[in-house]
Amino acid sequence: MTASIDIKNVTKQFGSLTVLDELSLSIPANEFVVFLGPSGCGKSTLLRMIAGLESVDSGEILINGERIDNQPPGQRGVAMVFQSYALYPHMTVRDNMAFGLKNISVERSVIDARIAEAARMLEIGHLLDRKPGQLSGGQRQRVAIGRAVVKEPEAFLFDEPLSNLDAALRTRTRIELAQLHQRLKSTMIFVTHDQIEAMTLADRIVVMNNRKIEQIGAPMEIYNRPATRFVAGFVGAPAMNFLPVKTKAEGGLVVAETAAGLRIATAIPADGLAGGDCELGLRSEHVRIAQPAGDAAEGVVDVLERLGERTLVYVRLGDGHQIVGSDAGDSRVSVGDRVGLAFEGAKAHLFDTSGRAWHGRETGHG
Repeated sequence: MTASIDIKNVTKQFGSLTVLDELSLSIPANEFVVFLGPSGCGKSTLLRMIAGLESVDSGEILINGERIDNQPPGQRGVAMVFQSYALYPHMTVRDNMAFGLKNISVERSVIDARIAEAARMLEIGHLLDRKPGQLSGGQRQRVAIGRAVVKEPEAFLFDEPLSNLDAALRTRTRIELAQLHQRLKSTMIFVTHDQIEAMTLADRIVVMNNRKIEQIGAPMEIYNRPATRFVAGFVGAPAMNFLPVKTKAEGGLVVAETAAGLRIATAIPADGLAGGDCELGLRSEHVRIAQPAGDAAEGVVDVLERLGERTLVYVRLGDGHQIVGSDAGDSRVSVGDRVGLAFEGAKAHLFDTSGRAWHGRETGHG
């Protein structure tokens, strides 16, 4: 079973605080969608509204075309996996997985068959007679996912389920969730503030900030073509570099110039751009460390991050701005060195004073 989910002009308030403001979103059946954003942006609240754990102040939520925001949680056909696992400590793994099905009077033989299949899929068959206190964090997370799987829901809702796992286990569990989605072909919504989780799991990412949706798109669309400065800075590690610039047109394309006189020729169409103050954005992989040269940007190395396959070099420019560039994994640069910076202007992004990306008149603002 699988479901399409439609959210129409949904608003949520806690007292005088508005946490979601007339938000709309359509999720096709079978899609893996990730709600991504900083703490307090409303992503978990939206998930809980779909689950029925929070009320809808205005607007509608529909599953397969049927309005469900006025239905109790148990009738919505969804299953939720929580950050805290929420397992009953006095019950065995088997009983934890069976509990919800027993409550709706599913036959014992059906319960046993579903538990056996979920345990096989999640490789927890040898844990069925243990209690949560006898399990590791990763094992408890698998049990929580298994408890959702046995319900055979129309949609799975995951609320930051990997937050309590160590780094290695997070990576492994991400892969397992992607494989689970491929096997079940179910609609899945996953909430996280971790952009790596979003980029690796999602068919589409919904980037949220300040009660609104900033952008919806496939992972690499979000990364390569951010619609706003917020998205550009939030998605990607390290964050995108930003420089205040003045803009002008040369040969139909935007040329940006910093207050220090650094000129960066971009591939951004200038047609329709009024010029004036903007911010130029460049990712670290598009800023290469070079030998200092009189006609190029240069600065002093503040910090090095050696990542194995590449080295991130944090460079302080003469005007005080810090730029993160990339060098080889075996870079010989040291903290305190003066280095040059080679900007790949064709990969640059431009953001106006409202924070919207400028892609040229032919594609519109944002």
